Amino acid sequence: MKTGTRDDHDVTDPPSSALSDACTARDGRIHRPLDRSARVFVAGKSGLVGSAVWRRLRREGFSDLVGPRSAELDLRERRAVLGWFAAARPNVVVVAAARVGGIKANASRPAEFLSENLRIQVNVLDAALKHGVQRLLFLGSSCIYPKFAEQPIREEALLTGHLEPTNDAYAIAKIGGILQVQAVRRQYGLPWISAMPTNLYGPGDNFHPEHSHVLPSLIRRFHEAKESAARSVVNWGSGSPRREFLHVDDLARACLHLLEHYDADSPVNVGTGTDLTIHELTQLVADVVGYQGSIEWDREQPDGTPRKLLDVSRLTALGWAPRIGLREGISQTYAWYVKNLESGTLRH
Repeated sequence: MKTGTRDDHDVTDPPSSALSDACTARDGRIHRPLDRSARVFVAGKSGLVGSAVWRRLRREGFSDLVGPRSAELDLRERRAVLGWFAAARPNVVVVAAARVGGIKANASRPAEFLSENLRIQVNVLDAALKHGVQRLLFLGSSCIYPKFAEQPIREEALLTGHLEPTNDAYAIAKIGGILQVQAVRRQYGLPWISAMPTNLYGPGDNFHPEHSHVLPSLIRRFHEAKESAARSVVNWGSGSPRREFLHVDDLARACLHLLEHYDADSPVNVGTGTDLTIHELTQLVADVVGYQGSIEWDREQPDGTPRKLLDVSRLTALGWAPRIGLREGISQTYAWYVKNLESGTLRH
């Protein structure tokens, strides 16, 4: 049914043929391989996550991938998104597009993080619904969970407590995306799903000195300190918070695995199930980079959430497990960083 005035902003009921007829287990387990010739839209194809998903799908034999860059399609512009879906008609959508950043970027520009992410999500999900997209995966973030959630964090912790103030605007936007996916499932029966990745890193990351996340920021900081023979490097906070890190190529594998093996309302955590302190992480990055100086801490700066370790039992029960260890992944990422820094193609 539709209400209100018809215009190009309307979202229509998807055709009944869009409904899934596959048998789904009570815990959401399915075995539903995707057609490798299906048209798959990777929203955010140029970013850290989108580029990794694109690489994985190519490697798995998908032959019709589409992912216009932001200069070609601004996902914040509703008319443009609806028009693009009408012309492209994707069968599968992976929503990896988002405005992202570290603590400083989130804390200093919350209005932008809230507004832009909400617009991106609503536009893409509405257009996917209007044009009967058969399968959709929305990627959220582990920051959606309460600041003091019981550890490790289970999916059921969502909306049970207060958020971390330094990134609450981003978190609220991502929560909105999860709820929209669940609402579409309830109202239209489409087999759309959501996944909540932990902290990500890898090739294609943003190494901006102010806007990047902690791991790429550390790589850049220690590399520059090594090159300049700096005697010390100062990091934010106390170094005591614990964080979990997942290589983006492992996330990409998990995305395809979920699309082919999961169909239920609940979002699914994606991580390694292990964590370490930020202090331990800095020591590891410094060792990989080859920095020999001292490491200091600016305790006047915020730590953020004390601990954020995901319970990944739901995902591992579906038969998935990470493959890339943290030291190996950091070494690969640092090599990629140096190569692209030297060639002038680094994103920062």
